[in-house]
Amino acid sequence: MGYEIDFLPVGDESSGGDAIALRYGDLHGPREQQTVMVIDGGYLDDGEALVQHIRDYYKTGVVDLVVSTHPDRDHINGLRVVLEQMTVKKLLMHLPWSHSAGMARARTLLSYNARSLRTELRDSLQGATDLEEVAKAQGVPIEEPFLDWTSDDGVLRILGPTEDYYRELLADIVEASATLEAKSSWEDTLRKLLAGTVYEDLDIETLAENAETTAKNNTSAICLLEVDGKKLLFTGDAGIPALGQALDVLEADGFQPGDLKFVQVPHHGSRRNVSPSVLNRLLGPKGQSAKVGTAFASVPKKNPEHKHPSKKTTNAFLRRGYPVHLTQGVSKWSYLNAPERSGYSTSAPEPLHTSVEDSGDA
Repeated sequence: MGYEIDFLPVGDESSGGDAIALRYGDLHGPREQQTVMVIDGGYLDDGEALVQHIRDYYKTGVVDLVVSTHPDRDHINGLRVVLEQMTVKKLLMHLPWSHSAGMARARTLLSYNARSLRTELRDSLQGATDLEEVAKAQGVPIEEPFLDWTSDDGVLRILGPTEDYYRELLADIVEASATLEAKSSWEDTLRKLLAGTVYEDLDIETLAENAETTAKNNTSAICLLEVDGKKLLFTGDAGIPALGQALDVLEADGFQPGDLKFVQVPHHGSRRNVSPSVLNRLLGPKGQSAKVGTAFASVPKKNPEHKHPSKKTTNAFLRRGYPVHLTQGVSKWSYLNAPERSGYSTSAPEPLHTSVEDSGDA
């Protein structure tokens, strides 16, 4: 058994996203002994790149499973292209209008007068609606990725959210939608005014315990794959409470910090999505002297004005034995027992940064 994980570059200097292709099984054998997956698809153009990547490197036009973690445009829009241009056997996506009367009303408004909805809510509903319509047109069955959904071969398991938690988050999204744009603008201005730097090293950590991300980010499906005894975790944009619930599930099954071979850094390296205590539970305590596993973060091309990734976050992963590799306009590849590839070279992870942002970034 082996696996390949490909994080394709998404966006430009001002925006990023996730577009992930992976396969596992006997990668040197016939296609029938392999499973091909896509987790999020970036923007529309990134969907085109995903399709070409799978054809070029996985040598197939069939995707066994597509997972939409949550309906942000930088995660969901490219999946429409994957469904249209490839043979997809199953789609995992949440259907928010099936769990919230407020979301159902908003979806109805979307079809009549989209301008009556706030941009953030409108874009999310439009992305999810479009993907559902494409799936139905292509005859792709849809299932929702709630806790304990498990693939037929037992390799993939959804660790969260639960259906009840998802409903709570939808209520928060509907309630917040009326003030979201004004709040976001105010926070961006305040961030620029207050931003500064502080010192960190291998022992000194300034990552906050009580940071918060959006309710929509916390709706992200959290995916755990176990291939040949190796645990691989994909987090979408999940934040501290969502990750904490997933860890409760893992720990009940005997999970120990550091059991992960591979982990996706949540929300492109945001410092609002992780805390020292969550990372201690997930990766182990700070002060690891050797590499324990590998971490990937999908981020835009280098741009000092962009908020992702936070150096506090990449430092925190490195302290715990998980050096972070960034896309920054380049595909990143992690693999086990996979065929050789031409044109790929060894990736250098983020170093330890001693001067890190002090406030205001996302």
